[in-house]
Amino acid sequence: MTRPKGDQLRRKSPPTYSRETAVATAETAPRGIQDTMFNVFMARALYVVTSLGIPDLLSDGARSCRTLADKTGVRADSLHQVLRAVASTGVLCTVPVRGAGTGDGNKDKDGEGDKDGRAYALTPIGETLCTGHPSGTRDMVLTLQGPIWDALTVLPQRLTTERTGTEIALGLPWFDYLRQRPDRGAAFDRMMIAVHGDEPEAVARAYDFSWAEHVTDVGGGVGTLLLAVLQEHPHLSGVLFDLPEGAEHAREYIEASGMADRCVTDSGSFFDAVPPGSDAYLLSHILHNCDEDSCLRILRSCAAAMSPRSRLLVVEMVLPSGDEPHPGKMLDLAMVTLTTGRERTAQEYEVLLARAGLRLREVVPTESAVSVLEAVLETA
Repeated sequence: MTRPKGDQLRRKSPPTYSRETAVATAETAPRGIQDTMFNVFMARALYVVTSLGIPDLLSDGARSCRTLADKTGVRADSLHQVLRAVASTGVLCTVPVRGAGTGDGNKDKDGEGDKDGRAYALTPIGETLCTGHPSGTRDMVLTLQGPIWDALTVLPQRLTTERTGTEIALGLPWFDYLRQRPDRGAAFDRMMIAVHGDEPEAVARAYDFSWAEHVTDVGGGVGTLLLAVLQEHPHLSGVLFDLPEGAEHAREYIEASGMADRCVTDSGSFFDAVPPGSDAYLLSHILHNCDEDSCLRILRSCAAAMSPRSRLLVVEMVLPSGDEPHPGKMLDLAMVTLTTGRERTAQEYEVLLARAGLRLREVVPTESAVSVLEAVLETA
């Protein structure tokens, strides 16, 4: 597959979008569509480099493509094409090595570089792809371009059936698949912490918790959001509520955070009931995973636990009602691929909450991509 030739390769940057400039001519497709289609090649190349463990091999110094190919069991000429492309993203860079007449002190760990006297090295960005890096970037690449990619390839079939992409491609619903593959489940959890890294603090800063004394995080995972809220608001105490195995895992994080005196765990299914007696109930990135009937079961469980004073705080990406870009629209593609859930507009959340006996009072934006939808009992 090749890009357009001739004058098309020498064209200037595309003009500002308008309906006129976006229409394809007889000679070329719209640039935005080209970029979208070709970006998948680079994403796949980055996945190959990461899955082969090349960042780890480069973590202690530059190596030639020839050496990397030998250590990973692939063809050097083909690997060179992949590495050359990935280097253009700033993940890798080529460096001259000793023996090529440079005298700059660089040295390939296992040789004298490739035929051109150069070798590949990690950049600071590339270091995030090493095993164990706290950013979770490696887990993001391996998950998005691994099982999620497998599910995405069957999106056309997904649209014709009630089965999700993971059921079609992997034989199981997404979260069942993660439970049966603990390695993939752990990688997904680390990816989620990385992708949503700035959200907990943004939520804790944006929403005014001064009125509350006690918070319950429903389906709170390892407690990232709840701990951020408690850290930002020292007057609060909290409960993390999740399935038994999740609550047990969260207890380790809570103890490590030094918050064990202000935060405890409780276990159960939010489809059945949630602990009563809290002022605020957090429901973060839960509803978008679920179909409407499941959402209503969760919301009604929360409503049954709430008092007239209580407020339900739904933390989700709230879609704009128009056609403008929004990260939630990309996430919505993941939802339709992996689950029976969806992202929603504020109006759609308002209707959903009303069906569960709750009234949407306010949508509080944050400095991150999520907002906080504050709801109270309809009778409050």
